[in-house]
Amino acid sequence: MTTTVTNRVMITGKAKLAGVMGWPIGHSRSPRLHGYWLAQYGIDGAYVPLAVAPDRAEQAIRALPALGFRGCNVTVPLKEIAFRTVDLLDPVARRMGAVNTIVVDEDGALVGGNTDGFGFLENVKAGCPDWSAERGPAVVVGAGGAARAVVVALLDAGAPEVRLINRTAARAEELAADLGADPGAGLGSDPATTGRVTVVDWVSRETALDGAGLLVNTTTQGMAGQPPLDLRLDALPVSALVNDIVYAPLETPLLAAARARGNPVVDGIGMLLHQARPGFQAWFGVEPQVTPDLTRFVLEG
Repeated sequence: MTTTVTNRVMITGKAKLAGVMGWPIGHSRSPRLHGYWLAQYGIDGAYVPLAVAPDRAEQAIRALPALGFRGCNVTVPLKEIAFRTVDLLDPVARRMGAVNTIVVDEDGALVGGNTDGFGFLENVKAGCPDWSAERGPAVVVGAGGAARAVVVALLDAGAPEVRLINRTAARAEELAADLGADPGAGLGSDPATTGRVTVVDWVSRETALDGAGLLVNTTTQGMAGQPPLDLRLDALPVSALVNDIVYAPLETPLLAAARARGNPVVDGIGMLLHQARPGFQAWFGVEPQVTPDLTRFVLEG
């Protein structure tokens, strides 16, 4: 099925500008996503791919106001560089240590935010409206940037415990330490998170599923061309929600195994779509909606 976009508008000299900055950037679906919304809402604007090498990223970010951009998204490997470059950080981006959304303020200041956690929560809520982070422990597999965003979002949403699993224990321990730091220590200085993140050894990963209310895979395992996640679900309660942030394929081996045993599952495409909403609203002045037609359109690209 092919999804078409109507209500296209001509871009004028007054067009509102935004984009996505990364290296490489050709694989990004963000221009297709934002282009859909621009056409749908009849906005005189453009959202363009910005291929910027890491050694030029600070210069490129600083140039956004001079070029008339209202802001941009930032993707790998530039999120940490953006974190160090912007003038102001919102509290969520500061805790995550990375910026994925930049807004140029009226005075030209660069304001950095991170909407990955928002996208994760909105996707899970849309896919399983009855789910609540407060219901029980969450198990998060991985310790990279995506895992950090998911853990922060879960803690803020009231998860009583987050069990963090990663092949390299040192990375998981570093993430847990950051998020449980003492007040005033900088990154992760929210005392409410102290003691709520538990690092689980890789060899004990399957026992960590016992009693969990949520399982999230934030690694690339299960992505097309990658081996499936090495995790048996025997100890996971059938009532637990299973989410994989991978969206190519939509149904990863983890989700297929969870669905076969009766667990509710949520795929990863919605995280990409929902994390884009705050930036689009800030740059173009419209709060966009995530719809089935949008999802199909983005996946077709």
